Amino acid sequence: QVQVVESGGGLVQPGGSLRLSCAASGSMFSIDVVGWYRQAPGEQRELVARFTSSGTPSYADSVTGRFTISRDNAENTVYLQMNNLKPEDTAVYYCKAIGRRLGTSYVYWGQGTQVTVSS
Repeated sequence: QVQVVESGGGLVQPGGSLRLSCAASGSMFSIDVVGWYRQAPGEQRELVARFTSSGTPSYADSVTGRFTISRDNAENTVYLQMNNLKPEDTAVYYCKAIGRRLGTSYVYWGQGTQVTVSS
């Protein structure tokens, strides 16, 4: 059983900040949270921030300089610090995890957390 749980969403005014958290856990799996995605109403899910295979953070152009992805390896938790939020950042934010077992990789998604940026 694998669980991927996001938290930290909410309603914030333009220019405000939020920090999202994503914790992954499961028995008999090696699990890594690899990135954050978002999906606005009527839009496709898009990449927001991720860790490359070398562990380097990578960001979508629209959030570069405003969002920061970080991880706590001891807790297997990944964070997304979002500053200077804009109305166009409004979306459901999902984290993506990769589970590995016996040489096979599996993709897992959390249930999503709503971020609404509005005055």
